[in-house]
Amino acid sequence: MIPFMEREMAEKQNWIDKETLLDIVVVSESTPGPIAINAATFIGYKVAGFWGSFCATLGVVMPSFIIIYALSFFIDAVKGNTIVEYAFRGIRAGVLALVVKAMITLFKQCPKNAFAYVMIGLSFVAVAVLDLPVLAVIISGALIGIAAFFIGRGIEKKKEARNK
Repeated sequence: MIPFMEREMAEKQNWIDKETLLDIVVVSESTPGPIAINAATFIGYKVAGFWGSFCATLGVVMPSFIIIYALSFFIDAVKGNTIVEYAFRGIRAGVLALVVKAMITLFKQCPKNAFAYVMIGLSFVAVAVLDLPVLAVIISGALIGIAAFFIGRGIEKKKEARNK
């Protein structure tokens, strides 16, 4: 979804810039619910207010709802079918490729400094190695980032005071 949103909303439609999209992605990932719905709601509101967010959210939700509802009538008939199982395996591989592409795109747009690399490493270890809950890692990362911002701001103010 992220590469699609970038292409459609930032490049083709020019509703938002890429930096705003990155902010939307971060907020959407941090709030409950699918990123596409959260981002559509936010961008719809930014473009056209309440009705924009309502229509954008409906536009994201309804096609999937209709397709899944229609498929639910046929799922039992194809359950256990080897071809369908292989198709789902292929779909999983495609989804993995899209996730990796989104990760690379976001990584290119994020600030790169020692703090960011340490946070990436700690987050990976916390989730992949220590098996900590992802939500706890996200909240911890947000709190650490906020603390680092205020600490850095305090250091800058002290330097300015010394230079005067």
